[in-house]
Amino acid sequence: MKLYLFINDEQAILEPHNDILATALVVIGFVVFAAVMSKAYLIYDEQSHSIENYEEASRIAESIASWDELQGTRPDIISAEILEGISDPVSDRDTHALFFARFSANNEFSVEIHTDDGKHHWSIHKNKTAASGNVIAASIPVIIEINPAQYTSGTLTVRLWKRYI
Repeated sequence: MKLYLFINDEQAILEPHNDILATALVVIGFVVFAAVMSKAYLIYDEQSHSIENYEEASRIAESIASWDELQGTRPDIISAEILEGISDPVSDRDTHALFFARFSANNEFSVEIHTDDGKHHWSIHKNKTAASGNVIAASIPVIIEINPAQYTSGTLTVRLWKRYI
């Protein structure tokens, strides 16, 4: 008899719409949580790739600065005369090709070297393709030998972007 009274009790208050509202709030909360977590992951992933590419650009810059073929009269100095030849790939194709052959083919990068006084500037590009996607740059200070009697400080900048095959 008690079961019958429980099912057919007319005095109870039924609120069927409260269940729908509660379910909708839970779903909305989950969607917002998923969106926030997704955005946080995308930002983390982008920043980790940027840091990785920056470290790679720094390694390339250090490798270029210490390359034996660029050395002037001392090992820690870059020769302006050799930079002139490399920055003009038409005049010195062998050195230009050797310069880029030392690095991975999946990395596209360009090198800018300039003196701090702004009087001299060299650009070294692998080919004429423009940078695409996320470009990362790293710079290091260098000493440039203008001629055997004149040295000046400068900056070597590597701009790196990935080429995906």
